[in-house]
Amino acid sequence: MFLEKYTDKLNTDMVQILTPEGVLDENLRPKEFTDEIVLELYKKMVFCRMCSDRALKMQRSGRMGTFTSVEGQEALQIATEFAIKKQDWVVPAFRELAVMWAHGVPMENIYQYWIGNEMGSRPPQGVHVLPVSIPVGSQMLHGVGLSWAAKLQGKDEIAVNYFGDGATSEGDFHEAMNFAGVFKTPTIFICQNNQFAISTPRAIQTASKTIAQKALGYGFPGVLVDGNDLFAMYAVTKEAEQRARKGDGPTLIEAYTYRFGDHSSSDDATKYREKSEVEAWRPKDPMKRLQVYLGKKGLWNEKIEEDMRAKFQVEVDAITEKAIAMPVQTVDEIFDYTYAELPPALAEQKAYLKTMLAKKAALRPQAEGEPQRATAIKEEGGTNG
Repeated sequence: MFLEKYTDKLNTDMVQILTPEGVLDENLRPKEFTDEIVLELYKKMVFCRMCSDRALKMQRSGRMGTFTSVEGQEALQIATEFAIKKQDWVVPAFRELAVMWAHGVPMENIYQYWIGNEMGSRPPQGVHVLPVSIPVGSQMLHGVGLSWAAKLQGKDEIAVNYFGDGATSEGDFHEAMNFAGVFKTPTIFICQNNQFAISTPRAIQTASKTIAQKALGYGFPGVLVDGNDLFAMYAVTKEAEQRARKGDGPTLIEAYTYRFGDHSSSDDATKYREKSEVEAWRPKDPMKRLQVYLGKKGLWNEKIEEDMRAKFQVEVDAITEKAIAMPVQTVDEIFDYTYAELPPALAEQKAYLKTMLAKKAALRPQAEGEPQRATAIKEEGGTNG
């Protein structure tokens, strides 16, 4: 329905089903989106925002490295993950806490990544989520590769690429889009257009009216969607998922949203945007519109919210403690989970690091009762993955 409207047309209209005021267009409502489902997805959004807030506090207190908040982008991530299958691949950038968790990565693993432990990038067996990708745009090529491989092997798998508006200014974006279009790979490209690439506003990222219309140059549909609308993001992604699974090729979805916080914990957004701009977006918060909608259905009020958050607070506290208590990584764990057989250059680096850590441990006096650990990395141990 939506994709047909946008194919081969420079349409700049934005798909919206639930308005910021909580008014739903029943004619466009996905049939599987019962109020009970909407409530469950809202709960996931609340949980993810609480986890994101906790991670930021951990960073400020020195217990975590740089962190990128997901605040404001929870709806698009939870909705799009709900539209795909567990065997499908999620290919994140670095602000995808919600979709990574929803697709099976334990939250303590996500915390471990930002704490700086290699084990945070090792999802459980069978969870199809690639590790965080910091280089802007590079993961899109990996996502297309995964979906192309699945197509060649006849697997019922698609790949969903997540990236920001800044990534569309990278060459990797165009290479990935071109390959996907030519070979009709089962790929969904989801651009989280949160209006800023760090401090660079979207207005000087590109001269095109929308990011979505860039897909037309590569021969497949591009759709502009209200990224703060849970209903619209699910509906369009579901169409794209069905299209990809049938063999009709990729889709680009521009999720129009806003980054409420700084780019990362190392950034200060007050240097390049006005407070009034942020406040103008606050009424469009995806959480608020769902609260209004669910409130009309008798499924949400402030007491329900308070009880929900109290329950989640216990979970977040437990996750925090578990992440902090996870074993320190070993040298083997740093090297052994990328290649089936370690290349000579990396094998040499691994041996060198072990030798240097052993020398450092021998020179350092050890207090009575102190654990056998000379640095933030264990000198020995680990298993090949």
